[in-house]
Amino acid sequence: MLELSSNLSPLVASLNPAQREAVTAPPEHRLVLAGAGSGKTRVLTHRVAWLIAAEGVSPMSILAVTFTNKAAAEMRARIEQLVDVPIRAMWVGTFHGVAHRMLRMHWKEAGLPQNFQILDADDQVRLVKRIIKNLELPDDQWPAKTVAGWISAQKEEARRPQHFADEGDYTQRQFVRIYSAYQAQCDRQGVVDFAELLLRAYELTRDHADIQAHYRRRFRHILVDEFQDTNKLQYDWLRVIAGRDGVLFAVGDDDQSIYSWRGARVDNMLRLAQDFRGLEVVRLEQNYRSTGNILAAANGLIAKNAGRLGKELWTDGSDGEPIQLYAAFNEYDEADFVVARIKEHLDGRCALSEIAVLYRMGAQSRVLEEALIRARLPYRIYGGLRFFERQEIKDALAYLRLLHNRHDDTSFERAVNTPPRGIGATSVEKLRQLARDKDVSLWTAATQGAGPLGRSAAALQQFTGLIESLASETKAVALSRATERVIERSGLREHYRKEKGEQAEARLENLDELISATRSFEPRVTNEPPDENESPRADPLTEFLTHAALEAGEAQAGPGEDCVQLMTLHAAKGLEFPVVFMVGMENGLFPHARSAGEGNLEEERRLCYVGITRARKQLYMSYAEMRRMHGVEQNNAPSMFLREIPPEVIVETRPRASLTRPAFAPRSAYGREHSAGFSGGGWDRGDVNERRGAYGARHEPPLTRQPVSPSMMGKSEGPAGLRLGQSVRHEKFGEGTVLAFDGDGERTRIEVRFKNAGTKWLMLSFARLEAL
Repeated sequence: MLELSSNLSPLVASLNPAQREAVTAPPEHRLVLAGAGSGKTRVLTHRVAWLIAAEGVSPMSILAVTFTNKAAAEMRARIEQLVDVPIRAMWVGTFHGVAHRMLRMHWKEAGLPQNFQILDADDQVRLVKRIIKNLELPDDQWPAKTVAGWISAQKEEARRPQHFADEGDYTQRQFVRIYSAYQAQCDRQGVVDFAELLLRAYELTRDHADIQAHYRRRFRHILVDEFQDTNKLQYDWLRVIAGRDGVLFAVGDDDQSIYSWRGARVDNMLRLAQDFRGLEVVRLEQNYRSTGNILAAANGLIAKNAGRLGKELWTDGSDGEPIQLYAAFNEYDEADFVVARIKEHLDGRCALSEIAVLYRMGAQSRVLEEALIRARLPYRIYGGLRFFERQEIKDALAYLRLLHNRHDDTSFERAVNTPPRGIGATSVEKLRQLARDKDVSLWTAATQGAGPLGRSAAALQQFTGLIESLASETKAVALSRATERVIERSGLREHYRKEKGEQAEARLENLDELISATRSFEPRVTNEPPDENESPRADPLTEFLTHAALEAGEAQAGPGEDCVQLMTLHAAKGLEFPVVFMVGMENGLFPHARSAGEGNLEEERRLCYVGITRARKQLYMSYAEMRRMHGVEQNNAPSMFLREIPPEVIVETRPRASLTRPAFAPRSAYGREHSAGFSGGGWDRGDVNERRGAYGARHEPPLTRQPVSPSMMGKSEGPAGLRLGQSVRHEKFGEGTVLAFDGDGERTRIEVRFKNAGTKWLMLSFARLEAL
């Protein structure tokens, strides 16, 4: 038996009872239910060390798999620190890494050439695109990226083309036809894609009895990290390798299973007890990350999910600060609240990099980015691009810039074949040469002399005709309406919709957010006389394109620079921060309307649980009474998840940092203190004027503009007896709702959202509004 290294004994002794039970358990099947922040990686690596040093298990008989290269490298490094044995020969890696290693050793049995190569995602899409063209299928109806995703999904279900029965479905028949041709081409070229690595390794161990017996004898101990993220193929492969004698040690958390859209199956954890007889469950519930109040919020929320294996996080630390809930008037008010609180935390308490802002949809980052830029606070989009750098946004902006200036060659090149319209790279190069020869723009070359381009000439004519048609259609309409029409008529929306899946949905949401962004650049109709001293303003499209260019020019914080972290809730998994903001806590946004409609409410709740447990010391949550989503103003109720958090750990934060108990708690719990506030799924309209109001006008910094003036704070009525949320009638614009006030006395302005005329600022003294 190998000796323990000098630091192994104290480390094992320092484990808490549940961790020690898991690490030192007899070599039998174990499922370690490891709650957030409970030390799961520590347990997994210590289990490997314990097997080697205490149980006398050969390092060569251990297979340890996880999901990312980073996690695998961390696992190897920790094991090396714990035992004095070389681990280079040990099989510790990702699922794909282990599969690749196995196929290199058994390439002939796997039906591969010895020097087979791996296709990356871009190469796979390009190959699929060629297959679609060879099969003479229209590429606008069969987007290569969508088809490649479908093929990968079938492989992750262990389905080959021959497994599909012809049921007369034309669409499925074409998918299978492409899949079959694609796989045949891969085999001819001696290449495999990422999904093929796993499928080929699974088939190798399943169908070759001698190879199966070899690995079953070798890998007597199989350890799996993040088991809740396994898909069907990974689970079946593990079962084949384990056989009857292999011992499985799985570590995971069913409450953090949030990747079903990638094929992950949380029910794999529930199947373990059936497929691995005698499985024992060990629960790691002591949390070393978060305060008691944060854990109580997470426990109360996730308890609403049915069918979970069950655990409850606890800490021997302090309860800490309560969760602060902010009810914003709109998304601009919400962003300004976040910025104001970030500034407070910078007063010697924490660095910017210790603060994270989490949101459900990537499109939500735009307003937050603008607020941080105005406040000169550096930030980084974790694992993503800034709003105006995203592909679909740049595509739409190219069309808008071309409407604004036909001779913008950069925008012309981006828009001319996006979506694809038969004008390929060769045709564009010919057009460039023609433009250089005549010393004109690409637009002029395309409209005055595209004859040498052959078949592409007709497609170019259609494209220039589309731009001229859009210019005519959008000349006299509001900028937001024009942007919406451009996105629709250009085919961009349909182009990205065909991608399908989570990414396609995010792209469509970003396009909707672009429409929302343009609305704040539309001129407001008012009764206020023009200011003779004010310089003339540019047209809305020019203003917006200038704004977009300047925003895109604001680079994210560089590597190593102290900055706020912005990210989606999905990207936040595995991370932790002392201070966390969860914004957009509204029904329809979070839980997301699509997920709720498709019956994935429990996964949405798990995603909320993940977000809550990212916070170590302070958690802020916020929702907006009114938010522009998909280009339309919506009044959504606060998220149902807020009601599921125990009321004793959450307080509402109001302007001037006053705190109250949550207004949505039962009246019996807190008596009269929420006679105002949340009522029947929304804020009591009379209470809205206790908040700072709606920010975000493009020419007025949020900290100087005060839609609710100090003299109005705490009052149920504003000027002229009007109140926020009240219905009014204007003789020209019709009926509307009061949104905000600005100024005092004769210079008081009022913002009203009219049913038929949109949102407008009016001088109250001239508006002659009738209260309804």
